[in-house]
Amino acid sequence: MPAQLIDGKAIALKIRQDAAERTKKLLAQGIQPCLAVVLVGEDPASISYVTAKERALEEAGMASQDIRLPENTSEEALLTLIDKLNQDPLVHGILVQLPLPHHINEDRIITAIDPAKDVDGFHPVSVGNMVLGRPGFLPCTPHGVLVLLRELNIPTSGAHAVVVGRSNIVGKPLANLLTRRDINATVTVCHTGTRDLAEHCRRADILIAAAGRPGLITADMVKPGAVVIDVGVNRVEDPESKKGYRLVGDVDFEGCRAAASYITPVPGGVGPMTIAMLIQNVVQAAEHRLEGV
Repeated sequence: MPAQLIDGKAIALKIRQDAAERTKKLLAQGIQPCLAVVLVGEDPASISYVTAKERALEEAGMASQDIRLPENTSEEALLTLIDKLNQDPLVHGILVQLPLPHHINEDRIITAIDPAKDVDGFHPVSVGNMVLGRPGFLPCTPHGVLVLLRELNIPTSGAHAVVVGRSNIVGKPLANLLTRRDINATVTVCHTGTRDLAEHCRRADILIAAAGRPGLITADMVKPGAVVIDVGVNRVEDPESKKGYRLVGDVDFEGCRAAASYITPVPGGVGPMTIAMLIQNVVQAAEHRLEGV
């Protein structure tokens, strides 16, 4: 039997509907959750992501400040803007779309954001809270993966999870979250220095691909019955597509589907969850402001 498809769109919709209900309660108290979205430059993929995020905010009844800056914006100018947004009581969350132009230090920009408004969960304070298991904003994509597993009642306690990729945005935080006591998985992290990647992957009960390399995970690397989560989003040329490209993941979908028990498609799997968890974080930020946290 082919693997059951994990419908990220349907699960994300539930989360967004919950966020919309929480937003209604805040609106009744005179507070509209607001996310400031800062985009530097005109990278097509970044523009697409920002547009999708702003559409989701509007659907949930939230406000957004759409701030678009030219490619040659200086680092100091961007830092000045972030300081202004930090001080703005009507802004509950700040999102600076990555990647930034090469002349801007991403670490410096991320660190400049008020941790109370760090709805991406990238600030060192947010990362520290995550590692220590303290309350705080969780990074959206890793959190979204955990919610997918939970919603489908996929057993994680004692399971062997293999994460392919060690980025600060997905791989590292996801590996940390999977070891939390409420998830309780045993985790292996694979990367470019890993010897015999296929052998490690074949041991996985839960195999998570987050390397940014199309088709990296093939059917022979999947243990029969494993759960396959594909975080990758890669553009590959496709002359038959109107756009000239199509989106694929890090997993050879058709091949791996024959071996797995569950699998996420690309698009429609993890991607919608990322936006849903962002919306949830914005609501949480507004609620904390109301509570004086």
